Amino acid sequence: MKFNQEAEYLMLSGIQHFQFCRRQWALIHIEQQWVENVKTIEGQIIHQKVDQPELREKRKNHLIVRAMPIQSHTLKTTGICDVVEFIEDEQGVFLPKEQKKYRIIPVEYKRGKVKKGKEDFVQLVAQAICLEEMFLIDVPTGVFFYNETKQRVQVEITEDMKNEVRDLFKEMYGYYQKQYTPKVKMGKHCKSCSLESICLPNTMAQESVKKYMEKYL
Repeated sequence: MKFNQEAEYLMLSGIQHFQFCRRQWALIHIEQQWVENVKTIEGQIIHQKVDQPELREKRKNHLIVRAMPIQSHTLKTTGICDVVEFIEDEQGVFLPKEQKKYRIIPVEYKRGKVKKGKEDFVQLVAQAICLEEMFLIDVPTGVFFYNETKQRVQVEITEDMKNEVRDLFKEMYGYYQKQYTPKVKMGKHCKSCSLESICLPNTMAQESVKKYMEKYL
């Protein structure tokens, strides 16, 4: 399955960075800066096992497609689903090649374990929105597979979650069109960020205080 890549469309995977830290997203997707650390390398290794483009596998009533290209015109984004599971269901969407109806479940592979933040969830919800547009069918559930715990977690995808993702993409586009990199907002997340050496959160925060004091005095 191929798409005409729209030049202004954003990478779907960027929403995870954006949810984690607006500044991190802008450094990567606007300023094109990137630094590897142990976590990013481990994540790449895990995805190499999954990312075999358009590999299709049938298991009884399951059709499994790996590294499937997806796109949403409403979100203006393109990306890749690690795995999309098509499960035979008379209430599902008809696939001409298979001559059967299927319900659709996006499956996202993650390096570690369940996170406290929403960054993994917004990415999965964005994938569901893409699949709904492509196949004209509701995608009410998604799945995470966490490599560290070997745990498969099913997630209900609600309309509120979809609206939150739509709002995030609007905000991302606002920054992207202005080519704006937000100022640093320091927090515990800074210590686990692969871009800490580029972002320099401590230095940026000190500089902001200095400028404020100079203006005040």
